[in-house]
Amino acid sequence: MTAARAVRSKKYVYHFGAPRAEGAAAMKELLGGKGANVAEMANLGIPVPPGFTITTEACTHFMGHAGGYPEGLHDEVAEHLHLLEKETGKQFGSTDNPLLVSVRSGARASMPGMMDTVLNLGLNDETVQGLYARTGNPRFAFDSYRRFIQMYADVVMGVPSQLFEHALANKRAELGVAADNQLDAGALAEVVDAFRTIVRDASGTEFPHDPDAQLWGAVAAVFRSWNSPRAVSYRAMYRYPDHWGTAVNVQAMVFGNMGDDCATGVAFTRDPSTGERRFFGEYMVNAQGEDVVAGIRTPLPVDGSPESLEARMPAIYRDLVGLAGKLEHHFTDVQDVEFTIESGRLWMLQTRNAKRTGRAAVRIAVDMVEEGLIDVRTAMKRVAPEQIDQLLHPTIDPERAPEPIAKGLPASPGAASGRVVFAVERAVEMAKAGEQVVLVRNETSPEDIDGMKVARAILTATGGMSSHAALVARGMGKCCVVGCTGLQVDYEAREFKVNGRAFREGDEITVEGSTGNVYAGRIPTMRVELDRTFDRFMEWVDSVRRLGVRANADTPEDAVTARRFGAEGIGLCRTEHMFFREDRIDWVRRMILAGTREERVAALEKILPMQRDDFVGVFKAMDGYPVTIRLLDPPLHEFIPTQPDEVEALARRIGVDVETLEAKVRALHEFNPMLGHRGCRLGITFPEVYEMQVRAIVEAACAVQKDGVDVEPEIMIPLVGLKAELARMRELVVKEADRVLAAKRAKIDYTVGTMIEVPRAALTASEIAQVADFFSFGTNDLTQMTFGFSRDDAAKFLVHYVEEGILPRDPFETIDVDGVGRLVRLATDEGRRAKPELKVGVCGEHGGDPASVRFMHEAGLDYVSCSPYRVPVARLAAAQAAL
Repeated sequence: MTAARAVRSKKYVYHFGAPRAEGAAAMKELLGGKGANVAEMANLGIPVPPGFTITTEACTHFMGHAGGYPEGLHDEVAEHLHLLEKETGKQFGSTDNPLLVSVRSGARASMPGMMDTVLNLGLNDETVQGLYARTGNPRFAFDSYRRFIQMYADVVMGVPSQLFEHALANKRAELGVAADNQLDAGALAEVVDAFRTIVRDASGTEFPHDPDAQLWGAVAAVFRSWNSPRAVSYRAMYRYPDHWGTAVNVQAMVFGNMGDDCATGVAFTRDPSTGERRFFGEYMVNAQGEDVVAGIRTPLPVDGSPESLEARMPAIYRDLVGLAGKLEHHFTDVQDVEFTIESGRLWMLQTRNAKRTGRAAVRIAVDMVEEGLIDVRTAMKRVAPEQIDQLLHPTIDPERAPEPIAKGLPASPGAASGRVVFAVERAVEMAKAGEQVVLVRNETSPEDIDGMKVARAILTATGGMSSHAALVARGMGKCCVVGCTGLQVDYEAREFKVNGRAFREGDEITVEGSTGNVYAGRIPTMRVELDRTFDRFMEWVDSVRRLGVRANADTPEDAVTARRFGAEGIGLCRTEHMFFREDRIDWVRRMILAGTREERVAALEKILPMQRDDFVGVFKAMDGYPVTIRLLDPPLHEFIPTQPDEVEALARRIGVDVETLEAKVRALHEFNPMLGHRGCRLGITFPEVYEMQVRAIVEAACAVQKDGVDVEPEIMIPLVGLKAELARMRELVVKEADRVLAAKRAKIDYTVGTMIEVPRAALTASEIAQVADFFSFGTNDLTQMTFGFSRDDAAKFLVHYVEEGILPRDPFETIDVDGVGRLVRLATDEGRRAKPELKVGVCGEHGGDPASVRFMHEAGLDYVSCSPYRVPVARLAAAQAAL
């Protein structure tokens, strides 16, 4: 032992290989997933090429010390390299029997392809001759050398890989061959010379000759790749923390490119697309691992064809299936394994829990419970809530997806194709003619509801995850991408431009709301049918969760969908969305434009039966479950057109002169309407509006009760900030409701509560609870008012806040626990202190976000409410929170 080793206080390098490894599967935080699993494989007696892992702590030191290594790391690596030489009988840098190694990344969570790898490290002009002499295979030696130069120069030295591909293509063309594996040893030696020249010309330096320098250059490159743009983007997508860092695995090379008795491949213990219990994989003869991934040649199936591994090497195939099965049984999860066959001997390079589709995840979880591999609680943890979301919406077939033309925010999942249309009227017209349309707008407003309803998908240039388009699309279960900032929409020309390309009305595009991608043309989609396996899984989910799950639904159709997906009531029915229907919008406008109370009441009398019928349909769909109905919330100007031609048309329809209407439009204008004359403020200044709505609710409840429907109306007052506001509105509701009940000689157990969306309401919850039967947190507005962010405009800068680490996540997507969450906890605790039986829920879009659902569970809320298509997602998230 060296003196340096004797005094070393921290261990940064861990050995793996026969007969035992220093690591284990439980050490993923330190060794990364790859290093921990390879160590576990070695301990199980699986044939693993030996090597060592440099820990994630070395990476975090490297990143925090401007690329400097921890003290003693060089000595520790040298010791383990010497141990590796003893195990393999080869020597690093030897010209007689050279040891070559791979240098691979390995974060604690699988990030396939996101970080860098170098293979065949240790080759130079002398060692390649030793490899040739030792194997008697000059083609293999020079093939490995040219691969190493290209990969190392690209990864470590920044020389573009396409320069090497171009040189390789020239050599194939010169010799008249189609594939790299048709180049002989002489041709490959010439390629090596050409590659070294490319390195010298492109980088201004010679390709490194010293194997030690090569090794440390590769280690640094892998560490640096943790912060490569693609790795950062991938972490953001899956919300992996930036501070994790990656381990580096240095492993003795085994070669699948030495001849026809050699191969390399990837296999899965079950089908990752369907979940079917069958061995599934691909391989290549006389190839190295990157060939399978890079698509240089078309891989072959491991079974089921005359060219399969099963047919060509049956004994090795049986060994592979047996080892993979052993790994699945040990890890009790589907395994994704990489293997190499060198001169007829099978080596297992790595294993990891396989990534899988939502459909496969559910099937595998249920099957493994039935097989006795895992218990029900484990099965529920194995399926991510986002994977349930995939099951409910069409998705793009990944094998047939081209490069996207643009990318925005994935506001509502699914995928849909259609003809581009910019105007609502045109969308309705084309849809009636049988066309599938995609509504493209700068942004949407409630006025666009008819166009959104008929569109297959919605695409906007502005707006965030809580914008109007996003909220309504999710409620409809409609594919939507918002905040596509590269989009330049020209309504007059009826076209949009993106990246220099123009798309006109009638052109076909495909929108994928699960990823935010937009494609030119019609791209095939896939929809997975829900089956009894899914139903069984969701029964397990419902058996353990404490938190109730309701849906935000504004129409009977929405309510039916919500029940189909397992909603236990409606947590938010927005009455204003009912007002925008074609048969009533003008009566709503007459009510707004009325000069006297009598004129308003007359218009409201026309609206009353329509509103009542809406509630009848919703109550019937929710038989036996509560329905929370929010009284009118948005400012009145949203119902009035502003474009001159639309104003003129409305003036003609309702019989007023244009000047009078224009004056009224100007009078309704507000500088900050989200903080203006809306919510309960409308009910206080125009009580007849809320009286009509309460009457419609209670009359509808009486009507369905006569038909045997068990009805539970919950009447919710929006935007309350003062106890006096809610007390005034509660008095109005109770007076009108009791009047109707007395007239109908009926008894309905209704309740009156409020949305908590104004910070003052949260801070004074103990006072407000005295006049409330329930609280429902409107977290969209609460977030907006707490941060001082406009949710429709914040997308312009929030992405930068997240990228720069100012905010960990978009607070409109996932609740801000420290700020908004603190208000939620405070209001819940204070409200229940004043009224212990107070029911508390959330009806903002956070109700469908898994991380936010976990918070709501911990905060002690009674239920969450979300769009119908996210109900199963919230059910699973609530169960996982309980577990």
